[in-house]
Amino acid sequence: MGKRAIGVLVACFLTVLAAYSIRYSYGTLLPGMLPAFEITKAQAGVIYSSYFIAYTLLSPVMGLLADRYDMRIILSIFVAVMGIGTFLMQYPSSVLQASLFFTIAGIGCAACWAPVMAVSQRWTSDKRRGLTLAVVDAGSTIGVMTAGSLIPIIVANSDWRKGWMILGIFGIALGILNFILIRNRPQSQISADKSRGRGGLSSIAFKNILKDRRFWLIGVAYLLTGFSIIIPFTFLSTYTVQELKFSYGSATLLITVIGIAGLIGKLTFGPVSDRAGRIKILVLCAILITLGCLGIALSRGWILAVTVFIFGIGYGACWSLYAACASDFVSKYSAGGIVGLWTFLLGIGSICAPIVAGWTGDLSGTLKGAFLIAALGGFGSLILLLPLLKIASIHDNSS
Repeated sequence: MGKRAIGVLVACFLTVLAAYSIRYSYGTLLPGMLPAFEITKAQAGVIYSSYFIAYTLLSPVMGLLADRYDMRIILSIFVAVMGIGTFLMQYPSSVLQASLFFTIAGIGCAACWAPVMAVSQRWTSDKRRGLTLAVVDAGSTIGVMTAGSLIPIIVANSDWRKGWMILGIFGIALGILNFILIRNRPQSQISADKSRGRGGLSSIAFKNILKDRRFWLIGVAYLLTGFSIIIPFTFLSTYTVQELKFSYGSATLLITVIGIAGLIGKLTFGPVSDRAGRIKILVLCAILITLGCLGIALSRGWILAVTVFIFGIGYGACWSLYAACASDFVSKYSAGGIVGLWTFLLGIGSICAPIVAGWTGDLSGTLKGAFLIAALGGFGSLILLLPLLKIASIHDNSS
């Protein structure tokens, strides 16, 4: 692997790290934001959902752009926009303002998954796709660890507003770094694309993919996976502080546990999927996520930490595996559109989850029911993935 490839993959790694640090710091900073804004949990869910609305609507567009245009410019501009929106999150005085600022952050974050996964795959070999995407996606779990460990330290020494400020500055700086490091694809592939006419999926190929049963089974499973994962990240800290009487430091430490477990799952299951098959490992991830969410609702003390760890392993591994499945459908040079469409479905689940969970918590007076709903989402994704085990693996069908 050459220096240019390493530079591109490092930039992709840092982009994912920044995006997930911002996304999951919301739940970590929420215990301080609730009394400051004097809002209900449902209103807190609305603010979080505003991010996912922007992220969801733009993700398919970003995926298609990744297949057709130079992602150096796009990943520079949109990552900087993400940083600006995050920086503004320290200033809102109302739910409306906070929703607007987090919408801006969501617009920028829309470029931080499908395009990043598409660019990363162009700079690696097919035989190492699972490993490379797992390493790049390790930025997401390190981002979670940042949200669970560094952000509470910042809050302890200042307040929640300073946390948003630092995250915003990081995003803006990363937009500049991406302009320096990112390149769309290797020079050798540019020449090949010109001779073969590659520039994304044709309309006919796209229609055929939309008719493929596997596309929808995986896509809706992705939606339910996102639904189940977002709920713990939104309300785990609030639940353990308000209902289990954990200290703020102990509560946010659980987020760090998720990050550590996620990193282990990602770097273990990613390479294994290159040999065992994506679907088998995704089924295992769905089981772990379901058990983890169920355990969060029912367990206490050190058992809670164990269930959080189980959840983290499944959470951490699944993202890069879904992205790798897209390249198993089509060429890795046209996978951005597929990842973008799946991310749109993911976003639907992510939009609904915080609102449903917050409303459930307000109505019942406890967040236990929210985590049980999250477990149902994980179980639903498992049910959708199981039929694919009876079909030849996507990789084998495409080879």
